[in-house]
Amino acid sequence: MLVDSHCHLDFPEFAPELDGVLARAREAGVSHFLTIGTELAKFAGVLAVAERAPDIHCSVGVHPHEAKVEPLDGPEVLLKAARHPKVVGFGESGLDYYYNHSPREAQIADFRVHIAAAREAQLPLIVHTRDAEDDTIAILQEEQGRGAFPGLIHCFTGTPRLARAVLDLGFFISVSGIATFRKSEELRATIRDVPLDRLLVETDAPYLAPQPVRGKRNEPAFVVHTASMLAELKGVSAEAIADATTANFFRLFSKIRKP
Repeated sequence: MLVDSHCHLDFPEFAPELDGVLARAREAGVSHFLTIGTELAKFAGVLAVAERAPDIHCSVGVHPHEAKVEPLDGPEVLLKAARHPKVVGFGESGLDYYYNHSPREAQIADFRVHIAAAREAQLPLIVHTRDAEDDTIAILQEEQGRGAFPGLIHCFTGTPRLARAVLDLGFFISVSGIATFRKSEELRATIRDVPLDRLLVETDAPYLAPQPVRGKRNEPAFVVHTASMLAELKGVSAEAIADATTANFFRLFSKIRKP
């Protein structure tokens, strides 16, 4: 069985047929779903989806794109949400210097608040980073020096330097459909060197559908294609990838009771 460790089941693309989306994923062998918070204003909808079934949990957080709209004064609002049994992590948060939808200073400030929440609650930090490796590494290293916290880099598209840095901090790396794209040879080479006991798989649905379904609306069932690529890349069986990434998910998101 596989886990989709990062999807957006509350997004409007799924509203007309969410039950069907979940049914197809379960039939494909997906045993658990983590639906991700991106805006506090829409968190109630994220939580409502998580409450639909025992195999769905969620995170709470503010995407870096939204940092200028939802600046955080402190971790209290995140920690309060995390008291709910369905909320198992913080984010996605981080830095996106590709789009710069929010000023970098606002992104950094919100990122540090999410880190403070992760440190206090000892729940994983779900990190989004794009075109911001230097600041991401520096902030994570600095903040880990103030006290450890668990976490992962979601939808990893980074360099070997980023991979080594976050692995040294005890983080996990989550692989999305981007790693299956034909142009992603360098990314696959980096992922090949990541220890199997530190990898997760995700869809980021409804975005980033993997080969061979690229161009379609992504959905959790398609995580099987990313897992298949990862098995070939690592030279192991599909079952070994499923077993390892699922075990890693429950080890990281330890608040979830493993089935």
